[in-house]
Amino acid sequence: MLKLVIGNKNYSSWSMRPWVLLSHFNIAFDEVRVPLFSDDYQEKLAEFSPTLKVPVLIDGNTTIWDSLAICEYVSEKYLSGAPLPATAKERAICRAYCAEMHAGFFAIRNQLPMNCRARKKLSLNSELDAEIARILGLWDEAREKYQDQGPYLFGDFSIADAFYAPVVMRFLTYGVSLSPLSQEYVANMVQNEAVQAWVQGAKSETEVLPDFELGEPLES
Repeated sequence: MLKLVIGNKNYSSWSMRPWVLLSHFNIAFDEVRVPLFSDDYQEKLAEFSPTLKVPVLIDGNTTIWDSLAICEYVSEKYLSGAPLPATAKERAICRAYCAEMHAGFFAIRNQLPMNCRARKKLSLNSELDAEIARILGLWDEAREKYQDQGPYLFGDFSIADAFYAPVVMRFLTYGVSLSPLSQEYVANMVQNEAVQAWVQGAKSETEVLPDFELGEPLES
């Protein structure tokens, strides 16, 4: 059986991507959770990860240590390409969405850390505003084109949705203002059973990482 090594569900955005993809498509896997930044976490990760980072997918004697590579591998080997759109052009655009998320948006990563179980208030700066606007533009463009084909970015659930799932979590945590199409997309993602299962797992964790607990709690 596949083995997926992840970090804390509350905080590890990179881990969420392949976990949600595998879970959405009902691919059985053993989960190995290594709480990040604990005293011995690097020693534990050394058993699985050549980079001492998560996520890592282990499939027999094959080890894959990058979230995008994991999702592409799963798509090709186990799902006959189902997590990608049907045409070559659409697949390329979907991959571009993933690659842009994979390689960029550093202000969002650094200033809006994923924290699934919190609702916080933070002041946004111009760098954050620009990155948020770019993501909302991507979401709106995809949803406007594919909304008649399904509730996700490219209609059916794709690798792009797995990649933007942690952004959905961040935008919810910090109350980011959304366009109508993006608000609908976020609502659809929140209703996804795999995303719901991840969030429930995050809420059951007890670890607290102060560097990820930014902002002031919203008053109830």
